Amino acid sequence: MTDNELLLELVGVGKTYPAAASGAGPTVLDGLDLSVRAGESLAVVGPSGCGKSTLLNIIGTLDRPTAGKVLLAGHDLATMTDAQLATVRSRQIGFVFQLHHLLPQCTILENVLLPTLAAPNLRTRKQAESDARRLLDRVGLAHRLAHRPGQLSGGECQRAAVVRALINSPRLVLADEPTGSLDRASAGELGKLLVELNRDEGVTLIVVTHSRELAELMGRPMELRVGKLAALEAAK
Repeated sequence: MTDNELLLELVGVGKTYPAAASGAGPTVLDGLDLSVRAGESLAVVGPSGCGKSTLLNIIGTLDRPTAGKVLLAGHDLATMTDAQLATVRSRQIGFVFQLHHLLPQCTILENVLLPTLAAPNLRTRKQAESDARRLLDRVGLAHRLAHRPGQLSGGECQRAAVVRALINSPRLVLADEPTGSLDRASAGELGKLLVELNRDEGVTLIVVTHSRELAELMGRPMELRVGKLAALEAAK
């Protein structure tokens, strides 16, 4: 897929949760449309409970919409089986969460290589380790390969988590509040790193965040309002 080619398309996507005993369940996404081209960086901001994480989970095939459709590289995700979606997740999508979720008993290098175990045919172990070392060096962690997460700062662990998301060369990286657990300085550094990796590695990036500072680093900052996306208005 070349730059500027349409990678992701959401058409009329809705998400309504099941009704509770007291009445109808909440609707968090309502006829949402979105097109993302290969190589773009996009941020989605909004208050807690507005549906940001739900949107990201639907794009990442961790959840299914109750209306509309999601197309990734032209393929309708609704037509895929759970097994096919698992393959999409392991080979085409990288995830970064608010908490790094690194395994405490594994070294940083071992943690980064874990996703390659689910996609063993993509390349040899030697190639995967070479890629991991290059990326860890790229984010300033070349001296931390043999360390375990408990020996690193929060910002360093989150940088390792970003590398783990990139290790299978995904088309799309989804980051859910990636700076939410970091102090201001570390959050700023991680935000700039995400922008640089988006540019240098050519990966398409979608971030959901409470932080306007992080959102405004992205090429297309947007806001989720009443179940739909709109351009993020400039701060007054």
